[in-house]
Amino acid sequence: MRITGGSAYGKVIHVPDGLGVRPTPEKVRMAIFNSLGPTIDDASILELFGGSGALSLEALSRGARAAVCIEKSPRHARFIRDNVRDCGFNGSFEVRTGDAFSHSLRLRQESIQFDFLFADPPYGEKTHGMRSHSLAQKSLDDTNIPWLLKPDGLFLLGHARRDAVEIPSHWRECRSLKHGDNWIRMLAPVYPS
Repeated sequence: MRITGGSAYGKVIHVPDGLGVRPTPEKVRMAIFNSLGPTIDDASILELFGGSGALSLEALSRGARAAVCIEKSPRHARFIRDNVRDCGFNGSFEVRTGDAFSHSLRLRQESIQFDFLFADPPYGEKTHGMRSHSLAQKSLDDTNIPWLLKPDGLFLLGHARRDAVEIPSHWRECRSLKHGDNWIRMLAPVYPS
């Protein structure tokens, strides 16, 4: 797996062995960043469910200023740190180990906001007329996450097509990208008036 564009184009992203990480495919990352275009320049990034850190690394390669990556597994977090070093982004990348939802609360309490928030968590089960219980749905339902974005910020959430997530009222869907079983929702926060 490699960085698909920007200053680190072609650099290899190492992924932990096993089923614990499902990196965002290269073609999907290309579609995401092609659609964002120059809005990624000088942006601040938060990535939840980091895995390999591929989305944050891609953003930095394409001109983002800084990234914070949350990963629950200490082993996977070590892979992310190694990828950061190998791509030369040490000064602009922070890896925090722990649960994404605990960190969303902590970051909100710290009043830290980002231009873009990426989350492409492990895919949920197929939903047949039932409400999803996937990490993607839990991310949508987490009322702390909208407050982590600047007023013009975007939340890019990946989920499987088979996982019919519901968009709560604190999000407004701006656009969606579909590539095979991978869906990326682009969402803007709706703050209470």
